[in-house]
Amino acid sequence: QVQLVQSGGGSVQAGGSLTLSCAASGRTFGSNVMAWFRQAPGKERMFVGAITFLGTLNLSADYLDSMRGRFTISRDNAKNTVYLQMNSLKPEDTAVYYCAARSDYSGTYYDPGRYNYWGQGTQVTVSS
Repeated sequence: QVQLVQSGGGSVQAGGSLTLSCAASGRTFGSNVMAWFRQAPGKERMFVGAITFLGTLNLSADYLDSMRGRFTISRDNAKNTVYLQMNSLKPEDTAVYYCAARSDYSGTYYDPGRYNYWGQGTQVTVSS
């Protein structure tokens, strides 16, 4: 089993910054791939990006389209923690952000169903 505990998040004004953290504990090989998803009100959970143990990034089309240059995904293997640094936040970034983990490197990264473990979710609210 892997436990994911998220921290960070909150409410900021447009243009502000937040950093989300997600710390994994337990069977750490279960977190070979760690990812971020977000779910806006009334919408489905959407893949933001994933990072492997070796640091390889897999980013969503939405990330490349609307978050590149503002959001950065990174991980610290020594701390078994993945980060989502968010700068220049916009009201449309308002969502509950979830981290997820799985041991399997293969297969699609964008499908929430492919992840075995989930964090508790963190609300990010950006006001205009």
